[in-house]
Amino acid sequence: MSASTVSSPWWDRAVLLGMAVVLAVLPFTTSGYVLYVVNLLMVFSVLALGMHLVIGETGQFALSHAAFFGIGIYTAGLINNQWQPPFFVSILAGAVLSAALGWVIGLLALRMRDIYLALATFAFGEAMQWVFLNWESVTKGSNGLQMKPASLGSYQLMNDLQAYPFVIAIAALMLWLTVALSRSRLGSSFRAVRESDVAAVAMGVNTRTVKVTAFVLSAAFAGVAGGMYTLFTSFIHPESLGFQTTILILTMVVVGGLGSVRGAVAGAIVFGLASELLRQAPSYQEIIYGGILMLFMMFLPKGMASLFTARRKSQRASSVNVAEKHA
Repeated sequence: MSASTVSSPWWDRAVLLGMAVVLAVLPFTTSGYVLYVVNLLMVFSVLALGMHLVIGETGQFALSHAAFFGIGIYTAGLINNQWQPPFFVSILAGAVLSAALGWVIGLLALRMRDIYLALATFAFGEAMQWVFLNWESVTKGSNGLQMKPASLGSYQLMNDLQAYPFVIAIAALMLWLTVALSRSRLGSSFRAVRESDVAAVAMGVNTRTVKVTAFVLSAAFAGVAGGMYTLFTSFIHPESLGFQTTILILTMVVVGGLGSVRGAVAGAIVFGLASELLRQAPSYQEIIYGGILMLFMMFLPKGMASLFTARRKSQRASSVNVAEKHA
């Protein structure tokens, strides 16, 4: 049973309650930069949850997440610049376009596995970055795209504080949706495909539909994350949507713990903070993330989430031993 399907013990709920309290009081106790970082961590969390669905749950090694993230940003930003609809409309448009392209990638992925799938999705990501850089009449190319403030009716989101409650609410909604998917029959089908295509077919799972659905959902999550990003930033440059971003998201999911919702969120928080700390040394980020990935694959392949699982098993074993002694 994967960590994501294990029922939450009391201390898990206590952690969630503690995080909710901290997030509720944060706007009254801290500065704008801290709120910007929290908003960014929420975006990274949704990105990691999307990659968790396709890699962690379904076992499809896709490296196109930064491209779908960029599609979400540019779609929401351009629609907002042109018509300024309520922000949830522009976010939804980015998610739908990303999902549509994810459907195409999912159909192609049916013919590939492992390294071939990784290379094909990597090529798609590089192609999309080329489009962001060279479709200057739409994206403004290497000059970057300036975006108007998102709005909800007459209320405009002019800074991180005003965007904060909406970013938190969307991230919470996507987290709830991920947990619901993981515990649903579709989530069981995802994991069946991850373990073995042959066994999944024998159990009556339509592997073709399941794989395409995973790609569509993963791309839609990245599109939503892109739309969330436009709520608190006014500028996007294509350089920030390349392979480095893909490696960052992959590191979050793998080091957090493949197949674990908690691990994906924990990885997003840890490495989101690390990316901020390493902002002044961008040339070294890929080397550092690559090194961390190698170390975890060698010494802790199930990621940070396995530490909590091991601790829980140890506690259960101790409880059983104590009960046997008193029997």
